[in-house]
Amino acid sequence: MYAIVDIAGQQFKVSKDQKVYVHRLEAEEGTNVEFNEVLLADEDGNVKVGTPNLNGAKVTAKVLTHLRGDKVLVFKKKRRKGYQKCNGHRQYLTQIQIEQISL
Repeated sequence: MYAIVDIAGQQFKVSKDQKVYVHRLEAEEGTNVEFNEVLLADEDGNVKVGTPNLNGAKVTAKVLTHLRGDKVLVFKKKRRKGYQKCNGHRQYLTQIQIEQISL
């Protein structure tokens, strides 16, 4: 069984006991969160598609930890002009574990 759910503006294909990195959520570590925007659900080959969301479907997850992602370097250059600029960025992430998918 799996579901496609909208979490913090991104869509993820999740299944039970799966660990997922998502954008930082406003929840403390160890708490449970619910996501009601389930777009699609598959239960043993029986696919249900929402228009746009499934009514009554929700995904519950447990917040494991808050962390920062790997550094991404953004390098800009204009040739023959002497212009170079280098910036770094680390995204704030939350690791969650999917506890239950209910339809």
